[in-house]
Amino acid sequence: MTVSSDHDRPKDGIDRRGFLECMTWAGTGLLWTLAGVPGSRAFGQAPAAKKGGFTFAQISDSHIGFGKEPYKNSVVATLEQTVARINALPEKPEFLIHTGDLTHLSTAKEFDTVSEILKGVKVSSIFCVPGEHDVVGDSSEYLKRFGKGTQGEGWYSFDHHGVHFVGLVNVASQGTDKGLGVLGTEQLTWLKNDLSGKGSSMPIVVFGHVPLWTVYPEWGWGTEDGLQALGFLKRFGSVTVLNGHIHQTLQKVEGHMTFHTARSTAFPQPAPGKAPAPGPMKNIPAEKLRSFLGLASVTYREGRRELAITDATLG
Repeated sequence: MTVSSDHDRPKDGIDRRGFLECMTWAGTGLLWTLAGVPGSRAFGQAPAAKKGGFTFAQISDSHIGFGKEPYKNSVVATLEQTVARINALPEKPEFLIHTGDLTHLSTAKEFDTVSEILKGVKVSSIFCVPGEHDVVGDSSEYLKRFGKGTQGEGWYSFDHHGVHFVGLVNVASQGTDKGLGVLGTEQLTWLKNDLSGKGSSMPIVVFGHVPLWTVYPEWGWGTEDGLQALGFLKRFGSVTVLNGHIHQTLQKVEGHMTFHTARSTAFPQPAPGKAPAPGPMKNIPAEKLRSFLGLASVTYREGRRELAITDATLG
């Protein structure tokens, strides 16, 4: 198992066990793969997806409508910059995944704004799951805008070029954004049934808002019943789990499972336990803010067990 964070970087990239320890540096994204000994490439130097493969982009935690300094007037601009960055990627993504907290207070106006900005992304489709800020009060506004054709509180799955994608909702059942995420019995039963007909050699990509693995329970950075969901995924030879919520890159490799949390497009949060509580970091110089925000590009190549993830910052 390996864990790495963009707040805790060792001097070199590989630890004594030969696992990749450092995935990203400020201002730079690294493409990483796991084929024997993991390796990495600077963002922008990755080879194009081979025939039979494809690339998609992930963004998270846009918090449109956030109303406190020092980010009050920047969240729209940084999301717009993220869209421009996606459109300029050397490997053109086929679709975009947003892993939640599109808005800050789930108002109709905020959803109008984020929907209009996302129209500028040059991809065939946009797939979303809600964050806890998208279901303030109830999930009706989110489901009306982004939940058409989904199950329950917004979960769903689809296949794309031989890869099975599963969008999970682990925020709608929790009473407060300070608590652990919850999937719930209904969704877990659906997930088990959804995966039952898939062969173990089929690559699986799971995406949700709160990390499925326990990052830091004291801050609610984990999913209470996440182990049950991960248990359904153990038989598959390639599983990639994408999340947001913690506003920083944090990665773990455990067996055939790769876990990756994305940066926010709005504001950074402190590393686990490095502050009295989670929340927007307020001591970031304005000229350095964009080096803490960003996106991820994920490439699947037919015949490769692992998906390659490239993190990029906006600055």
